[in-house]
Amino acid sequence: MAQITTGVRAILSSPRAYDFTQNLVGAERSRKRLVRDYLRPQAGQRLLDIGCGTARILSHLPDGIAYTGVDLSERYIQAARQEYGSRGDFACVDVGRTDSDRYRGFDLALATGLLHHLDDDEAKRMLATARDALRPGGRLVTIDPCFADGQSALARYVIERDRGRNVRTAEGYAQLARDVFADVRVDVRSDMLRIPYTHTILDCRR
Repeated sequence: MAQITTGVRAILSSPRAYDFTQNLVGAERSRKRLVRDYLRPQAGQRLLDIGCGTARILSHLPDGIAYTGVDLSERYIQAARQEYGSRGDFACVDVGRTDSDRYRGFDLALATGLLHHLDDDEAKRMLATARDALRPGGRLVTIDPCFADGQSALARYVIERDRGRNVRTAEGYAQLARDVFADVRVDVRSDMLRIPYTHTILDCRR
């Protein structure tokens, strides 16, 4: 995983600091719009959140969702359990390195801000993991910062300083997904946060 975790960025390894920073730039609005416009979950569905962080997405999910959140950070998982322990199942695990039936048969998968932390080979493995976790007809939704023609200079400046070292164009993300999923829909938005920022959102159907 290619990311910068030194200097001021090391602070974001703290769940509280991470959530504070996210809230400052408007991540709650982004999560709400992601759920409403792309994820569209329904009660009774199973959702796998890959790289769930502190699982704040749960604040925007309807009751009745069977939520499983996984992350490589034990500190993030502990924070998620403390906040949402009764609403989901949380594990500090790399789902790409386990073939457990526990990670099969999901209706939805979500990867928020994950692909731009992965090089191409890592990204394809993650996408394949998500595909294999989904039932036929299931969907993976991803959201990541991207570079785009015409984006504001401030948006590009902020994105260039992200912890993730593999920010791509929308087509760059889409090409990775199309190597794994037959049906990939791509959207580019600049209205997800309070600050100038550009996101690529992928909707991939198994």
